[in-house]
Amino acid sequence: MTAYRYRADVLAQLWSHGVQPGASTPPELVHDFVNDLYRYELRRLRDRLVRGEIPKPGYYARVVALRVKYPLVSLKPHEWLAADAQGPTPKAGTIPSMVPTVQSKLPSSGVSIFATMTRLANEHGAINLSQGFPDFHCEPQLLARVARYMWAGHNQYAPMPGQPALREALALKYERVYGRRYDPVTEIAVTTGATEGLFSAITALVHPGDEVLLFQPAYDSYVPAIQLSGGVPRFVTLRGPDYRIDWDEVRRTISPRTTVILLNTPHNPTGMIWTPDDIRELEAVLQLTGAFVIADEVYEHIVFDGARHESLARYPAIAERAVVISSFGKTYHTTGWKVGYCLGPAAIVAEILNIRQWITFSVNGAMQLAYADIVNHDPERTSVTAFYQERRDLFLKLIAGARFTPLPCRGTYFQLLDYSAISDEGDMDFALRLIREHGVAAIPITPFLHDGARAGRVLRFCFAKRDDTLTRAAERLVTV
Repeated sequence: MTAYRYRADVLAQLWSHGVQPGASTPPELVHDFVNDLYRYELRRLRDRLVRGEIPKPGYYARVVALRVKYPLVSLKPHEWLAADAQGPTPKAGTIPSMVPTVQSKLPSSGVSIFATMTRLANEHGAINLSQGFPDFHCEPQLLARVARYMWAGHNQYAPMPGQPALREALALKYERVYGRRYDPVTEIAVTTGATEGLFSAITALVHPGDEVLLFQPAYDSYVPAIQLSGGVPRFVTLRGPDYRIDWDEVRRTISPRTTVILLNTPHNPTGMIWTPDDIRELEAVLQLTGAFVIADEVYEHIVFDGARHESLARYPAIAERAVVISSFGKTYHTTGWKVGYCLGPAAIVAEILNIRQWITFSVNGAMQLAYADIVNHDPERTSVTAFYQERRDLFLKLIAGARFTPLPCRGTYFQLLDYSAISDEGDMDFALRLIREHGVAAIPITPFLHDGARAGRVLRFCFAKRDDTLTRAAERLVTV
């Protein structure tokens, strides 16, 4: 058996990457392995560039940094060996100590497209219609109620499942608005925003090797949560301009390994809403599978043109195996407060609570009590529906002279605009140019897609903004 004596500096580099060749390990084999590590990171870097998470100038600097990190790929394998190549490999302690290497559980994830576009908007002084938050205040009475409960002493840990008053208010709301009575003790859990609710529900229901069917464009938190649980995302693509569901594709995608169907209505980023026909199709699909359903319904009260929000809570055959997730941030203009909730069968909610007790444990108690008061006072929240329809209609009126083509928006506070009449650029490139040259930030759709799918020439604009913000943005958009 041939013995190889590696140079000490080469061994130090190999150890820094977690590679420890034995005395009989050929350098050619190790060289191939290190090359694979380098190429893997280079592919990740290119993927981040395509998704727009890093600008082109920053990309080249990172490529250089990778070559610095992997200097051994520039050496031929025989150059790794000491002059007296035959002989034992140095013992531990005679070369520098091994440096631990972090192995990412989400190697393809980077900074979210929302954070990226908001940062670029700030850098260029652009009007930010990208990230989905209002630029106006919430209702004064809500602030007053939070302050009152804080002064009353509700500043310590709230009960882990949520304040009883809020869970009771939600139970009454869902019974009144959607016709289903959830047990406030066993079937409702308050979470730190809908994002934590989604993460906890996915973690509770998805095990390694399980498949999760979801519809893309898909909100960016879904896939990482699935992957962290060892699940495998399977995508059904919604295609413009109306982004309706192809139920034949759903049936082709469902498999015996499908454990969860994850849906979002009203749908971010497309503004599509589920219809009664979609619900009937889902009921038929569920008869053929033992899958659970997770429904992201955070825009439940932002549905336009007289349409009805088809909450899964309305449909007993689905609700008995579904987790309905919503939050207060979109409905009450308080996205930064991060208070959400999950509703579902007691066995599922128990598992969700079992997960989330090890994440944040409890949610701000004073805010929960304030929300309980306002939900009891106005469970239907019809005023927010009218408010955001006025926002949508105003935005469309203001950009009527632009070369953008609005796509149907039936819900959420996002409007898709087709820019095909303006440019042949990809959506990320066009979005970046829109910021740099015209001072308006929007969100490209490609980052919401997976498995190599690409969006058309469409950007997402948030109209949850003041009149003057929308007016100034529209003045710039009509010049594009």
